[in-house]
Amino acid sequence: MPRLSGMDIAATMDAYHGRVAMNAGQAIRSWPEESREAAQLVLDEHGEPDEVTETQLTWHNAWPWKRIVATRTWYEHNFPVPHIDAVESVIDYRVPVDKFSALAAFDGSVVVERTAGEVSARCHDLQANKLALNLMHDIVRGARDVDDARRYYAQEFADFRRKRPTPYMEGLRFSTMGGNAADPDERVLSDEDLEQAAAEGKKREQADARP
Repeated sequence: MPRLSGMDIAATMDAYHGRVAMNAGQAIRSWPEESREAAQLVLDEHGEPDEVTETQLTWHNAWPWKRIVATRTWYEHNFPVPHIDAVESVIDYRVPVDKFSALAAFDGSVVVERTAGEVSARCHDLQANKLALNLMHDIVRGARDVDDARRYYAQEFADFRRKRPTPYMEGLRFSTMGGNAADPDERVLSDEDLEQAAAEGKKREQADARP
């Protein structure tokens, strides 16, 4: 098999990225206006996605995010004002179990994946996701309670339209945990427990099989 020169590799990569760009454009062309507009904002900021399907675009390691997913499907969200959620930003972050309820009360579009060690925010744009996740971090570390976080979210959401400073939208104000945030939980059944359960199951099968 002939070896490709540096120029050949570059041309191949250019062709690949061109194909991805075309596919991304084709994918969102048929999307509803709301989700198409949201996806285009991510394309404008981060360029072409790493994965393209008819229903979603995915960017991996698009700093500061572990993953960004823009979807054809969008969700109505009325906090703090009616808008649509179609862009999800994911980070590595371990949330203490006793904070789960508080985060759910704060914003239903902030989702905690305990086993994977991920937290995501879904909104119309990446700036709003930064706002939500910065407030998530404040709640986790005890700097704000739920009511204070919701008040601040509404304030900065409005300040963005007032053209006032929006520090929580500018970037994440904390360090994410890389790949060290997963929580595999604790084992509660030993090998002996499983062997005993299997033996009991076998006895039950044999008993059920008797005429």
